[in-house]
Amino acid sequence: MIERYTTKEMGRIWSDQNKYSTWLKVEIAVSEILSEMGEVPKESIDIIKRKAKFSVKRINEIESTVHHDVIAFLTNLSENIGPDSRFIHMGMTSSDLLDTSLALLCKESGEIIIDKVRAFHKLLRNKAVQYRDTFQIGRSHGVHAEPITFGLKMALWSEEVGRHLKRIERAVENIAVGKISGAVGTYQHLDPSVEEKVCEKLGLKAETVSNQVVQRDHHAEFLSSLAMFGSTIEKVAIEIRHLQRTEVLEAEEFFSKGQKGSSAMPHKRNPIITERMTGFSRILRSNAHVGMENIALWHERDISHSSVERIIIPDSTNLVDYMLDKMIKLIDNLLVYPENMMANINKTNGLIFSQEILLALINEGLTRESAYRLVQKNAMKVWEDGVDFKEVLFNDNEIMEVLTKEKIDNLFDLNKIMININKIYKRLGLK
Repeated sequence: MIERYTTKEMGRIWSDQNKYSTWLKVEIAVSEILSEMGEVPKESIDIIKRKAKFSVKRINEIESTVHHDVIAFLTNLSENIGPDSRFIHMGMTSSDLLDTSLALLCKESGEIIIDKVRAFHKLLRNKAVQYRDTFQIGRSHGVHAEPITFGLKMALWSEEVGRHLKRIERAVENIAVGKISGAVGTYQHLDPSVEEKVCEKLGLKAETVSNQVVQRDHHAEFLSSLAMFGSTIEKVAIEIRHLQRTEVLEAEEFFSKGQKGSSAMPHKRNPIITERMTGFSRILRSNAHVGMENIALWHERDISHSSVERIIIPDSTNLVDYMLDKMIKLIDNLLVYPENMMANINKTNGLIFSQEILLALINEGLTRESAYRLVQKNAMKVWEDGVDFKEVLFNDNEIMEVLTKEKIDNLFDLNKIMININKIYKRLGLK
């Protein structure tokens, strides 16, 4: 597990202590249901619940000999419970315990992630409102295109995060599935009603049909939803990394007091958090790929999925949890430089209004080809000579025969873009 990037709560969920506590919870739930059905004496259940203790250290000691973690766990329980331990794990196979417990752990970790995704979504919405009127140059192919606002960029991010929220919620719901169906899923030794009652008791759904394991498309969906969300985190991170470049400097990660950016160059303020997000998103996508590889198992089961899931599921939930903590703090404290944004808007001497001129000429009756030729001819002069686009237009007789100076001045007004941006905000329910 990636312990360095594990938060306290997520670390607790995936600890050995909590894993075995969850196993015990499942085993006792099965025994209780069997007792309610008259198959286990109530007195034995009372003894089991009172004496069922385990030691991680002792389980590890037993496992070093038996090489089977579930048997080691059950052996340790029997050492503490005594003769009534015979009513533990009745009719069950290891995967009944492992998969039902894993569902509980994924659900618990997923709910933490969902709460933080909601917080991140809300933060982006608030920032979208805050920077609604902060003009910024829009870029395509990395090249200046037309003006946008920084708030609109935040609004776009928030919508994408909102879609991920729904995906993760759906994935958590779909992975919260248990099975107590026995060795190959035929309920040979336990009635299906036991499974239904146990899962209900645990807050899970019973799998509709299983073999020896809960089918791994559940887990692949869970991991994929986290990986897709991580890809959007990377998308946001890459944008911030670009905006922090010295020659751009429109936004910047907060640089805390005492922080150092380089061992060699004292002046450096590097985008270390967003670069870290890019790296972690690659791990999430790799883990999701492995989750898909786990879907195809031999016959009713093999354990090729088991070892890898002990790494990829804790690591993915840990990483997303950590990434959310970092990105919430980063966006909340993001340094934004509107003056630099405006300076960059003006860097091309008005070329970003070329489409405004093109459409105005077309509206005055020119063909698109003729209008494009006229505008591009003048735009190339600006690129080559570094002169002001508006002044070049004023000196072009062909254009001035069609457009007035007042009309051209109006076309260069940045505030025009807010008319329809405001409509987008209204559509999103943002004020």
